[in-house]
Amino acid sequence: MRLAAAFLMAACVVEASAQKTLSPAQQMAATVIRQWPDGSIATNKNPDAWTYEKGTLLDGMAAEWQQTGDGADFKYIKAAVDKLVQPDGSIKGFKAGKTLDEIEMGRAVLLVYRVTLDAKYYKAAKMLHELLEQQPRTASGGYWHKEIYPNQMWLDGAFMAEPFRAAYAKQFQLPGEFDDIVKQLLLMDQHMRDPKTGLLMHGWDESKQMEWANKTTGLSPEVWGRAMGWYTVALVDTLDWIPLDHPQRPAVIDALKRTMAQVANLQDKETGLWWQVANKGGQKGNYREQSASSMFVYALAKGVRKGYLPQSLEANAVRGWAGIQKEFFKVGADGNVVLSGTVKVSGLGGKPYRSGTYDYYIHEPVGDNDAKGVGVFLLAGSEMEQAKTEALDRNKTVLMDGYFNSQTHLNAAGQTERFHYKWDDDSNNGFSLVGHVFEKYGAKLAEVKAKPTLAELSKGQIYFIVSPDIPSKNPTPNYMDKQAGDAIEAWVKQGGVLILMMNDKNNTEFEHFNTLSDRFGIHFNPVDRNLVTGDEFDMGALEIPATTGVFAHAHNAYMKEICTITTSGPAKPVYTDKGDTLIAVAKVGKGTVLAIPDPWLYNEYNDGRRLPVAYDTYSTTVDLVEWALKTAK
Repeated sequence: MRLAAAFLMAACVVEASAQKTLSPAQQMAATVIRQWPDGSIATNKNPDAWTYEKGTLLDGMAAEWQQTGDGADFKYIKAAVDKLVQPDGSIKGFKAGKTLDEIEMGRAVLLVYRVTLDAKYYKAAKMLHELLEQQPRTASGGYWHKEIYPNQMWLDGAFMAEPFRAAYAKQFQLPGEFDDIVKQLLLMDQHMRDPKTGLLMHGWDESKQMEWANKTTGLSPEVWGRAMGWYTVALVDTLDWIPLDHPQRPAVIDALKRTMAQVANLQDKETGLWWQVANKGGQKGNYREQSASSMFVYALAKGVRKGYLPQSLEANAVRGWAGIQKEFFKVGADGNVVLSGTVKVSGLGGKPYRSGTYDYYIHEPVGDNDAKGVGVFLLAGSEMEQAKTEALDRNKTVLMDGYFNSQTHLNAAGQTERFHYKWDDDSNNGFSLVGHVFEKYGAKLAEVKAKPTLAELSKGQIYFIVSPDIPSKNPTPNYMDKQAGDAIEAWVKQGGVLILMMNDKNNTEFEHFNTLSDRFGIHFNPVDRNLVTGDEFDMGALEIPATTGVFAHAHNAYMKEICTITTSGPAKPVYTDKGDTLIAVAKVGKGTVLAIPDPWLYNEYNDGRRLPVAYDTYSTTVDLVEWALKTAK
């Protein structure tokens, strides 16, 4: 009976989804999946080649996946990567050369590694990282854009190399590498700005020998919109990985502020767009260009959401996004998107020679549904969906326990790393998608790695403790004790929101942990409920009504292998099934405790890759996040 009900609900969900108005980015992603299956890009000369265009497209699909929880987006990324990355980690058809363009698609490879933990993706990423070690450098230490362009840095190169390199350094424990990553970005900030206007020029020849280079500054003659766009995206995306305590992190943020202030000044007042030659809008032959406009919208919106840029610049992003949709975005009768207005390519020097002059840039060809243009459109769309909420909870920090659950494992490089129910864990075990939802509202994420104290907890307003360790999971578990319990209780009474997510009797510790939860009238019972055989998902199905006071909507939930809850005192059941309390809330002092008998929202059942569409775990997460943020004092 329950299986039939699940299938009926699945049909209703599919029908409702078809009727629901999709965002422009969702429509674009759906078009990509239909028209370019498995990353075979029909508008590319070689549809299945390893290219930065494909990498940029996959970056956009990744941003959309993390914004919507639509598993089809990740499946597309993985299929595109799997067409090229072989079982031994080699890349099909890859011809190693000393060019930064080859590095860009490594971002998608790293994402698939972080989600699947399959060593073949690590091997491919490691090969790309090693290529960077061989890349020629200018006298001041900057990467040549390509070996065929000696002594030259191009703004494009910041995007092609640094976000991948920073993600790799963070993932595989290379903290010393961030010094040089930051150096690459700041060399551009220092040397590639026109001293008269403060605008960033496309290229810089440190030797000042190139025909296009100014003999005093070494700069190319014009401000190419997409070149500045590449740099702005590189800044906001590399900042995702630069350690918060790195001494040069503020300098990178300052470079972003300088650049985005100039970007805002260059925005066309009539349309909200940006021009091919960015500082010569309206001049004869110049045109408004989609990819640069999307890049600027993305960097503005993300910079504001992350707190790097003033809130006032969000209005520029909103105007730009409206202009992009009006001028470049069209939906055909078949439901597929045509995205126009992307310049195909621009460069400097080479054969045939490219002068970098105004006349050169305005005569470069423009095309529809260009992969890199689509990729940055998806980036912009993913951020603009978050712009609706990003300022609501900027003053709140959400803490994740890393002490009571402090498990480690070896990564593909043989390094010990923390994992399991953590914000930065993208694998099945992680809570990264929950973290992304909190960030949509402007909230900050942090981890409590040591035994919690009142002082440490007071840095946040919401605190998750998920499935405390047992010896089979961690040989030296940190058990709840009176000192930690006192600190947590005091923090709750001051107004904190404590979210306790347990597990079944074989996967978590009850005896010590109940000394904390019992303080709030919540007792977790060491049983094993909702046993699921294989993919018989209906065995874990739960129908949660919209009357719990926690979830604003009804949900068809899935919880596998869970315990149950007994309530007393201030705790009240808010959801029961077959006589068992499965969700409870306690009001204690000024604070609130939410108890759930399962990790429930971890990536495996939240990111759209595993569960049938009948189970709406992602929208359940959104409801829980909104409740927690509204409840937190």
